[in-house]
Order: sequence, then C-alpha cells, then structure tokens
Amino acid sequence: MRVGELSKRSGVAVPTIKYYLREGLLPAGVLTSPNQAHYDDEHLRRLRLVRALIDVGGLSIASVRDVLAAIDTRDESLHNKLGAVQEAISQPGTVELDPLAIADVQAFFARHGETECADVTQSNVTHMLAAALSSGRSIGHDQIRDLLDPYLEGLKIIAQADLEYVVRHTSPDDVIESMVVGTLIGDTVLKALRRLAHAQVSRDMIGDGPAQN
Repeated sequence: MRVGELSKRSGVAVPTIKYYLREGLLPAGVLTSPNQAHYDDEHLRRLRLVRALIDVGGLSIASVRDVLAAIDTRDESLHNKLGAVQEAISQPGTVELDPLAIADVQAFFARHGETECADVTQSNVTHMLAAALSSGRSIGHDQIRDLLDPYLEGLKIIAQADLEYVVRHTSPDDVIESMVVGTLIGDTVLKALRRLAHAQVSRDMIGDGPAQN
C-alpha cells in the first residue's frame, strides 16, 4: 500500500506518518520509484502501536523509541523483554524523592525478596512508587506505605489475568505488543473499576446514611 492508503487504514495523517518515519518510529517502506514507497501490514501494525503509545499512554517520542527498541531486541528472554517494556512505558516524573519514602520502598522490596529493580535511580517503576510515597508524605499521609503489601497481593490476581490474556498469542512480538497496549489501556480501566469498587465497598461498610460529625 502507498502512504495514502496507510493513512486511511490507520487513521493517522500523512504528515504525521512522515514525521514518524523521520524519527525512526516507523521503518522505511520499500521504494517503488524515487518518490514512492510501498508499505505493508507490518507497517500498519507498528503505526497503530505508536499511536497507542502516544495517544493512550501519553509517551514522548523518546520514550516510544525506547519501547520499540525493547520490543525489537532479539537476544533477550520474553520475561526480560516484558520487563524492559514495562520500564520504558513507565514515566518517573519530576517529584523530589523523600529519603524516608525511598527507605519504605526498599523495605517493601526486601520483604518480598525483590532485588532486580530496588534502586530508584535504575528503575522507572521503582522511581514511580517512591515518588507516590513521597507525595503522600508531603501532605501528611506517610501511612500510605501500609497499603503496599495488600495492594501487591490484590494486584497479583490482576497480573495473572494480564499474562493469561497476552500469552494467548503465539508470536513473541504479539505477546509484547499486547502487554504494551493492555497495560496502557488496562491502567485506565483499573482506575475506573477501582472507583466502582470503592462505591460498592463503601455502601457495604459505611452505608448511605448521613455522615457523622
């Protein structure tokens, strides 16, 4: 297909596609003439993934490049590639980290025998967790750390469902891409479902009578 058809099938404007090509987010098409190139279904698939990373995930071009590099790495195990992708799609933010929050995170990791990503300077995921606890401390909610253990136990059930969803695919590339899109969309779904769960549990635990002063 030519770039116009690629644009039509993907819903991405031609100038945007050309920008992604210049930035290396989309592989070059096969030249059929000096001014024309042919694109195939692999280009369409990669283009849809890039749009998901940018539009759904809110990732920068540099972060998208990191995700794609992790996906395209051939000499890593699938487990390691999944970890690299999760690191790439995680945004560490700019919150100043509280040393006590860092200590809470390190203690949490130690309790669960995790050593691979315990360093907040080496892991975006761990940095995100320390930043969240730092924000809590800054407004007087340092006890948020007490939720880490029950959260982890609950989220293992979700992680199990996530992995069962993505490993339905037979191609490693399909598994990785499903994890990327599933994580980005799943984060939004989890936010919505968490609010629904709060409403249901609140109704059971507190009831709908007037608040007590």
